[in-house]
Amino acid sequence: MTETQPSAGKAGKITYWIATIWLALGMTSTGIVQLIKMQEEVEKMAQLGYPSYILTILGPLKLLGVVAVLVPKFPLLKEWAYAGFFFNMVGAIFSHVAANSDPLELFGPTLLLVLTVVSWYFRPSSRKLVSVA
Repeated sequence: MTETQPSAGKAGKITYWIATIWLALGMTSTGIVQLIKMQEEVEKMAQLGYPSYILTILGPLKLLGVVAVLVPKFPLLKEWAYAGFFFNMVGAIFSHVAANSDPLELFGPTLLLVLTVVSWYFRPSSRKLVSVA
C-alpha cells in the first residue's frame, strides 16, 4: 500500500515509451531523408522558401536528438533535444501555413510536435533535470 496510484505510474511509463518510440521513428526517418537530401524533400524545402543546405543542418541534428532522447542519463542534453524537436516542428507548422501548403502537410509536423510534448511530459524522473533549489 506504499504506492497510491500504481496504475497511473505504469500507465505513465507506457505512455512515455509509446510516444518516445514513435517520436524516435518519426525523427529518424525525416532526419535520414533530410541528410541524404532526397529530391522530394529538397523540392518541399524550396516550396517553403528554404535553401537545400538547411537539410544538411536539420537531418544530423534530428538524428543526434533521437540519440539524446533515447540514451539513459544526460538529462540536460535531453531537455535540449526536446526543445530542438519542439522548435523545429513549430517552425515546420508555421512554414507550411505561411506558404499556403495543403493542410495535409501539417499532419506530420503536428503529430511529431504532439509526440514531443507527450514524451517530454511523461518522461521518468531518471530522465528529468534535478531541481537545485
